[in-house]
This record gives sequence, structure tokens and C-alpha cells, in this order.
Amino acid sequence: MPAQIISIANQKGGVGKTTTAQNLGCALAQYHHKRVLLIDLDPQGNLSDSFGITDFQYSIMSALDGTCKLHEVIQQVSDNLFLAPANVELATAEILFVAKMGRENLLKKQISDIINEYDYIFIDCSPSLGLLTVNAFTASDYILVPVQAEYHSLTGLKLIFDSMTQVKENINENLELLGLIITFFDNRKTLNKDVKTELKNQFPELIFNTYIRDNISLAEAPSQSQSIFDYRCRSYGSDDYKALADEFINRMEITHASGK
Repeated sequence: MPAQIISIANQKGGVGKTTTAQNLGCALAQYHHKRVLLIDLDPQGNLSDSFGITDFQYSIMSALDGTCKLHEVIQQVSDNLFLAPANVELATAEILFVAKMGRENLLKKQISDIINEYDYIFIDCSPSLGLLTVNAFTASDYILVPVQAEYHSLTGLKLIFDSMTQVKENINENLELLGLIITFFDNRKTLNKDVKTELKNQFPELIFNTYIRDNISLAEAPSQSQSIFDYRCRSYGSDDYKALADEFINRMEITHASGK
């Protein structure tokens, strides 16, 4: 069975996209024994940095521009977990591919060669809703949106929904929104609780029951080139991402059973 491809996206930066890509991927690989590929599609390369992978011959940009195939880019991080790294050269993609025919399908074509080798492929998108994110959405089956529990997250969601709709109507009719994950949640803050309530009221079927609590260990782990499970396995962050992986698996099973 081919891999399910999920873009982790939000036009707002600092909401936990990379943290979610790293730790959800790690949890699925480590605790559910799924073969997981993480694709770093952010020119900042934060996902690659989070694993300490900064020295490589080929990056995801090398695959997109035809220098090599995607399988030549991929590195194994741990058992069942793999990464296609990125660096700042990815920032040139918007300029280099602007006049290229089929530019929205560059990533999809590369993934098609390796799609049967994994259970899940997660694409860590940049905050921009430009060509790279369009490539991610074109290649994906689902979009997963981390949402910080603050007021501006509510207004910012419209941009990601509009972008998804444009891609769905014009390029990838099978694209679906898998759900919203509340991040940086602090139950002591009235604003956080109010925003969570509002999100649940607006999107009752989309909000994951698991929310990611604000946890210093999640912020510290990348500086040690580790996932939260390796850095501090007994922490809120570890507990929350394990629970999220369980709920993710369950949601995927329900989605498939319903024929979506």
C-alpha cells in the first residue's frame, strides 16, 4: 500500500510545525513501528537541524531541480525513521522554478518513485504559502495544521484554508484537511482556554482531542539534535506526542474506513 502523505502547514510561523513533524514522526516510527519519511521543505532547514543533520551532499532542492533522485537525498535517522534534509538553497526555488512547466508537480513526481517504501510521509512546510507549499499540497493526501492557542491563530486559519481550497479545486482534488492540533497550550492562561473553546466550537470534528502543552523540554530538545523521546522521555512533551500519535493512527483508520 502506498504511503499516506501529510503536509504539516500553517502560514503563521512559530506554531510548532517542525516540532510536530519531528516528534509525531518519531512516535509513529518508535512506538507504532511505522516506516516514516520526513521531508524538510522549509529553507530554514529547522527540521534537519533538529536531527543534527547539517552536512549532506544532496538536499531536497537537489531532487526538485533534477540534480538527483529523491532516494539519493534521504538519510536514515533511526529505526523506521528517515529524513530528506533541506538548507538555505531551497530559498531559490521560487525564482528558479517560476517559469518551469509543471512546477506545482515537482515534489509529487519525486515522491512517486519512493511512495511504496513508507507508511507515512510528512512534509514540513515553510510559513510561506508560495510555490513550495503548493508543491507540498499537490503531493499530499492530507493537511495537518498545528494551531497555537492565541487570538491571531483564529484569523490566520482562513489563509491556509483558502490555499488548500485553491489547490483542491485546481490541482489535487483528493486533498483533505485531516485536522487541527492545538499547540503551546497552558491551562493556567484564560486566553488559551478561550481560544481552545472557540476552535472546538468552530471546528468540532477537526480538532484533535490531544493538545500539546507548553513544555520547555520541547524547546530544548532540538538544540541537542534529539526528539523529545530521546531528550526527556518523561515530560509533558513526550506524553503529549505519544498520545497524538495514538490519536493520529486512530483518525487515519476511521478516515480510510469512511472511504475518504
